[in-house]
Amino acid sequence: QARLVQSGGGLVQPGGSLRLSCVTSGITFKIFTMKWYRQAPGKERELVANITDAGYTNYADSVQGRFTISRDNARNTVFLQMNSLKPEDTAIYYCNVRAWGRDFYGQGTQVTVSS
Repeated sequence: QARLVQSGGGLVQPGGSLRLSCVTSGITFKIFTMKWYRQAPGKERELVANITDAGYTNYADSVQGRFTISRDNARNTVFLQMNSLKPEDTAIYYCNVRAWGRDFYGQGTQVTVSS
């Protein structure tokens, strides 16, 4: 059973930065692709970024150039650095791993971008 515990997030003004963290347990972290999703009110959950076991990254067009996903295999942790935040980035953010044919998510972290 994978367990994902998130931290970070909060309220920030437009143009500001936040960093999300997701500590995992119960899996051999270094062999898995890790993902960050987000879900805004009234919208479907969308994939924000992912990082493979080899460190290759992909981003949604809406965050490309502003967000950076990274991982620390020694700490079983994945990060999402969010810069130049916009009001439309307001959402609940979830880290994710797919293991044993199942999706596991963190508890979710609210990110609110507002002046």
